[in-house]
Amino acid sequence: MQPQKKLNLNEQAAEILRIAEKHGVEQNFFFITTFKRYQVQLRILNDLEKSITDDGVLVTKEYVKGRENVYCHPAITDYNKTVDSSNRTVGTLVKIITTLRSNDKEDEDELLAFLRKH
Repeated sequence: MQPQKKLNLNEQAAEILRIAEKHGVEQNFFFITTFKRYQVQLRILNDLEKSITDDGVLVTKEYVKGRENVYCHPAITDYNKTVDSSNRTVGTLVKIITTLRSNDKEDEDELLAFLRKH
């Protein structure tokens, strides 16, 4: 068994679309809108992660009298909420694809195998 090539997010999105096209669900309104939302969530997560990485986990807030307090980066809360939301969106995408595609057992295994690897 040869090692699996690590796909970047764009390559993974392209592969999910390829599998969706193979099953004829890529034009389905629910698939399109849900997949679009998922891509937006990934961009938000990337931006939040960059902000947290650049600024650090702890940030300092200065008050009027010059006092400083240290806080957890406020983006961490948004990051965690977006992670939870994107995980639910993935679950919805999988349900849409598995519900709308043909009953071919081999095809089912292809999608599930891809999602397990990535």
